[in-house]
Amino acid sequence: MIPFANPKAQYLSHQKEIDSAVAKVLDTGRYVLAEEVAAFETEFASYTGARFGIGVGSGTEALHVALRACGIGEGDEVITVSHTAVATVAAIELCGAKPVLVDIESGYFSIDPDGLADAITPKTKAVIPVHLYGQPADMSAVMKISRRAGIFVIEDCAQAHGAMYRGQRVGSWGDMACFSFYPTKNLGAIGDGGLVVTNNPELAERARLLREYGWTGRYVSDMPGWNSRLDEIQAAILRVKLRHLDSDNASRINLASLYDNGLKISGIATPRTRPDTDHVYHLYVIRSAERDKLQAFLKTRDISTLIHYPVPIHLQPAYKGRLRLIGDLSRTQQAAREVLSLPMYPELASGDVGSVTTSVSEFCGGFA
Repeated sequence: MIPFANPKAQYLSHQKEIDSAVAKVLDTGRYVLAEEVAAFETEFASYTGARFGIGVGSGTEALHVALRACGIGEGDEVITVSHTAVATVAAIELCGAKPVLVDIESGYFSIDPDGLADAITPKTKAVIPVHLYGQPADMSAVMKISRRAGIFVIEDCAQAHGAMYRGQRVGSWGDMACFSFYPTKNLGAIGDGGLVVTNNPELAERARLLREYGWTGRYVSDMPGWNSRLDEIQAAILRVKLRHLDSDNASRINLASLYDNGLKISGIATPRTRPDTDHVYHLYVIRSAERDKLQAFLKTRDISTLIHYPVPIHLQPAYKGRLRLIGDLSRTQQAAREVLSLPMYPELASGDVGSVTTSVSEFCGGFA
């Protein structure tokens, strides 16, 4: 079996460093919001090009905290896309705000700036551009439209650790940005975790208060908050892995190149890279009108694949009929019918990539 992802392989590749970091935390007796979290917050914020980092419990909570820090709540609207993980929309609703969904660009799977411009109303308080699959959204256009409208920009960077747009890392463009450290991410913990980054000291302070009951002093809440804390063990693991993130991303980029070359003769639609960007290939996503048959065929060859995402959020049972949509979201719906994510992780063997591309090409030959 060629697995779709293999977080254990990453642990084994850095095992000595990770085990040492975990043992160090266990020896300290301090396990929540102590030295390792503070150090990781500083290191990761610096890596992205931001001034402040605030560690939280998950990527979803990072979005929730960022939205709340921007003062977004009941009666407000937040614009994003339907072609994303449900966490993006769930976080908006956790604030009591209303998600407004626009279509994606043709080819890049990220927010269509024209749709964003059309969606803005007096109730709009923020936009969440999603850097999907490791590909940056068109942040120049997003920032221009948002600044003109006077709305917050909160980047969803859950799938794009280290990605670059016009020479600047994602996470440093908007007012705030949010990262997930789920184990399969480009920078993954061994458990859950998330982080908010920002260059704004007031937003940073609000986020820091919100993640722990609004405490300015222990047991004294200056504002309503809740519990969303990154623990010391995960922070220590992430500090180790951060040192290897650029080389791991380079491995992903190399594997994507092998996929690109191996799939040329198949005629399959391979990922497009936006000009002036560095795609970090959290996922390697192809498109096929015969997607379901192709996925079933690859399964017979012991090749594991996933679909990101099979049902747009606006068509899912929990959300259907109750969100505001801009246009018919036809590009979103077509993508949901066609996208297929092939195996992708830094330790994936080049021979396994060859097996995948051979199998995809064989399938496509049968449909020529």
